[in-house]
Amino acid sequence: MTTTTPLTLDQLETGQEFAAGACEISRDSLVRYAGASGDFNPIHYNDTAAREAGLPGVIAHGMLTMGTAVNVVADALGEGARITACSTRFSAPLEVPATGSVTLAVRAVVGKIDPEAGTVQLSLEASVDGTAVLGRARVSVQIDERSA
Repeated sequence: MTTTTPLTLDQLETGQEFAAGACEISRDSLVRYAGASGDFNPIHYNDTAAREAGLPGVIAHGMLTMGTAVNVVADALGEGARITACSTRFSAPLEVPATGSVTLAVRAVVGKIDPEAGTVQLSLEASVDGTAVLGRARVSVQIDERSA
């Protein structure tokens, strides 16, 4: 669901796909995120350091991965709706090649609707080449129907 108009609860039902997208993550993405977050752990930019830490290679920052996935939901929200919370467990590292990029496939599905509170809980799936990189990922959305 991609919308710029106000979102209402009656447009949603449990199990419905709310948003989906594919996001590219490159080493350039890692450098930019490190600069913004202050997380300069070498596993996020140095292949040797990553391998010495027991990783297959350089991996994306967990919060960069989660933030990228949540941004797919943010892009789908219309006026009067906002993300109020998100949570996840990191289930697999997102390995980033030295050149090119890796594609993070994201899908958000309506899990629970609370009409009294005006909230929707979304289940968020994020994977690379069919391997889930986030587990138990949830995004809570508040919908202000007064603006609809």
